[in-house]
Amino acid sequence: MNFSIVIPTLNEEKLLPPLLSQLNDPELKKIFEYEIIISDGGSSDATLKIAMRNADIVVTKGNDAKQNIAVGRNKGASAAKGEILIFFNGDIKIKDVKKLFDEVYNFSRKPDYSAMTCPVRVFPEEEKFSDKIFLGFYNKYFKFLNTIGLGMGRGECHVIRRLIFEELGGYNEDLPAGEDFELYTRLRKKGKVYFPENVCIYESPRRYRKAGHFKILFTWLINSIFVFFAKKSFSRKWEEVR
Repeated sequence: MNFSIVIPTLNEEKLLPPLLSQLNDPELKKIFEYEIIISDGGSSDATLKIAMRNADIVVTKGNDAKQNIAVGRNKGASAAKGEILIFFNGDIKIKDVKKLFDEVYNFSRKPDYSAMTCPVRVFPEEEKFSDKIFLGFYNKYFKFLNTIGLGMGRGECHVIRRLIFEELGGYNEDLPAGEDFELYTRLRKKGKVYFPENVCIYESPRRYRKAGHFKILFTWLINSIFVFFAKKSFSRKWEEVR
C-alpha cells in the first residue's frame, strides 16, 4: 500500500459521495495503490451508510469518546497501512485526481520534504469574486509561510510521511481549531513543505456564506496566534456548518 487517504466526517451525506466517487476510480487505485479510510465522528445522517459502501476501512467514534477533527484524523491514521498519509476533508472535490496523486508521488521521492499541501479554492460553480480575492491571497500567504520555514497547510489537503506523523504524535487532540497550522509548524522542523501550484482542492463555500469572509479571516488569525504563542486555540469549539 503506497497511500492511505483519511477522511474525517460528521454528517456529510450531501458532499461526501462526489468525493468518494472521484477516489473510487479502479484505474487510479491500480496505478497508485491507495486505500480509503473514513473516520466518522458520530454522524446522525446517512454518512456511515455511504462510507460502508464506498470506503475500504470505516472507523467509528465510541459512545463516550472525545471527538474533534484532530481525534478523527488520528484515529483514521492509526488504521492506515500506507507509507504516505493523505488527509482530505469530507466536503471537498479534487480538480484533477490523477494530477494530484502524481504530485503526491513526486513528494514521496523528495526525502528533504516532510509534508505537502496545495492551493484551496471554492467549488467553481459556487465561486464569487470575493472568494477569488480572499483565497487567492491566502494561498499565496500559506505558500509564503512554508517558504520562510514557519509551516502551514489547510486541513482540506494534508499529505504527510507516515513515519514523521507517528514520530510527532499526529494532530494535537487538545485543539478544537488550528490543529492544521499547529501540526505543520512541527512538520516544518522535520523538513520542507512541498506546495505544488499546478493542483487544486475545491472546498464548499458554506462556512463563508454563513459567517462571511471577514469573520473567517479573524477566526483563522486569532486561532493561529493563540496556537503559536499559547499552545492552545482561541475557539473552544469548531462549529459544524451543514
